[in-house]
Amino acid sequence: MIQGPPGVGTFQFVVLAMLRAAQLMRGCRPKVDGGHKATVIAQLEVSEGKVMQVFTLPDTKGEATAISCAATEDAPAPVDANTI
Repeated sequence: MIQGPPGVGTFQFVVLAMLRAAQLMRGCRPKVDGGHKATVIAQLEVSEGKVMQVFTLPDTKGEATAISCAATEDAPAPVDANTI
């Protein structure tokens, strides 16, 4: 079992990993090495602090702005909770 990082609750860990797995399945580049499935890679990224949650406000049309996975190699990949 992969443990979440300190200060991140179990529910938040699961939600972040699920959102990141969806990004990986859409073609985002993983931030950890290994030949694992997207769900395991996402859990590893969250547990190592390589992804972070980003909150966005809805735009003027009432739709949330999607965040792409184009982040630098050193920066954590943004995961937007509004893109479920």
